[in-house]
Amino acid sequence: MKYIYQNYQMMPSEKREKILEFLRTTEDKNILKYKRDLTLNVPYRLQVPFYDAIDIDRKTWYGPKDSLTSLINQQKRLMYYFILIQGLDTVIEVDPLWSSYLEKHKEILFGWTKLRLIQYLQNKNPSVPGIADKIEVPVARDIERVRKYWKLIIKLDPSLHDIYADVDLSNEVISVDHFVPWQYVAHDELWNLHPTTRSINSCKSNLLPKWDQYFDKLGEIEYRAYVMRGKYESVSKEFEKCALYHLNNQEIRNQLYVSGLTAPEFKGRLEHVIRPVYESAVNCGFREWSYDRQNSGIL
Repeated sequence: MKYIYQNYQMMPSEKREKILEFLRTTEDKNILKYKRDLTLNVPYRLQVPFYDAIDIDRKTWYGPKDSLTSLINQQKRLMYYFILIQGLDTVIEVDPLWSSYLEKHKEILFGWTKLRLIQYLQNKNPSVPGIADKIEVPVARDIERVRKYWKLIIKLDPSLHDIYADVDLSNEVISVDHFVPWQYVAHDELWNLHPTTRSINSCKSNLLPKWDQYFDKLGEIEYRAYVMRGKYESVSKEFEKCALYHLNNQEIRNQLYVSGLTAPEFKGRLEHVIRPVYESAVNCGFREWSYDRQNSGIL
């Protein structure tokens, strides 16, 4: 994936279908070699721990596959055996006893493999948050409470504008945007959420807003919401409803939402929370983005 990103600017967060289509159709010689290495080695080496009667040398591994599979098929107690060797059309047959065992214990095995995969990925990517959610994306994510919170704030202060295109939000059906994309943070924490329009949110997609261009505006709209929480009881009540689900770090809550902060103090604390996450996303390959009104369909 690193090679694809560096040479084709395809992000790790790209849709699975698009990545698979690219891999199916690419003529890049390096990628074709990577694919050959995978298809030539994984099916055979996967069961190496079960081989107990053969010693496969390098020449055999990389020699004719018919000879290799014939040797492998002599083993007993393997999970599967090779029926046809023909590249991506290779056919295997799972042993009936293994099939029964896997079916009976699939939930336990799935949980164990998922745990090991998470541990491996977290070890190799210590700065990446939410790896568990990225392996298995939640079926549904509910940020309706946050949307109601911002709708109330906009109703009480109709002068609030979107931070990307300076659009008046008072007459818009608002959408809630993750400043640092959900595909990286894998959470719906309140300090990373702000209102925008549906079309702008769709345009931004999984990209990172340019920090120097947009963070100050994010800090401004978040601070105005912070001030209104102390001014209006209705906003305070909506905030507390959101906090139960969207403020899961008590240290951040104590740091960022304590009473009596000035605008510079609030923005400084917000930057302290969000900037390390932002920079980590940049290091992981998320591209920066700036809103283009002319190509957005918004006048």
